[in-house]
Amino acid sequence: MKRKRQKERAREREREREGEREGEREGERKGEREKEREKEREKEREKEREKEREEREKEREKEREKEREKEREKEREGEREGEREGEREGEREKEREKEREKEREKEREKEREKEREKRERRREREGRREREGRREREGRREREGRREREGRREREGEREREVGRETKGQGREKWQVEGRAEERREER
Repeated sequence: MKRKRQKERAREREREREGEREGEREGERKGEREKEREKEREKEREKEREKEREEREKEREKEREKEREKEREKEREGEREGEREGEREGEREKEREKEREKEREKEREKEREKEREKRERRREREGRREREGRREREGRREREGRREREGRREREGEREREVGRETKGQGREKWQVEGRAEERREER
C-alpha cells in the first residue's frame, strides 16, 4: 500500500517536472517567437528609419539644388551684366572713335586749308609774274615801237631831203600822204 502511494507520488512529481519542463520549453518557444517578432519589428523600424533618412536626404538634395540654382543664376546674372558692361564699353568706344574721327577731320580740314592757302599764294605769285611779264613785254613793245618810229622818221627825213632836192613840190606832197598813212597804221 505504502509503495503504491510512493509510486503515485513519484509519477505525480514526474508529471509536475514534465509540466515544468514543458512550460519551460513553451516559454523558450514563446521567447523565440517573441525574438522573431522583435526582429521583424526591428526590420520595420529600420525600414522606417531608412525612409526617413531618404526623405531627409531628398530634402537636403533639394536644398543643395536650390543653392546650385542660385549660384547658376548668379553666374548667369554676372554673364548678363558682363554682356551689358561689354555693350556699354562698346558704346563708349564708339563715342571715343567718333571724337577721334572729329579730331582727324579737323586735322584734314587744317591740311586742306593749308593747301588752299598754298595754291592761293602760288596763284598770286604766278599772277604777279604774269602781270610783271606782261608789263615787261608791253614795255619792250613800247620801246621797240618807239625805236621803230624814230627809225622811220629818220628814214623819212632822209627821203624828204632826197625828194626835196629832186622836186621840191611833188616830193613834199608825196611825203605828207605817206606820213599820214603811216600814222594811221600806228594808231590802229
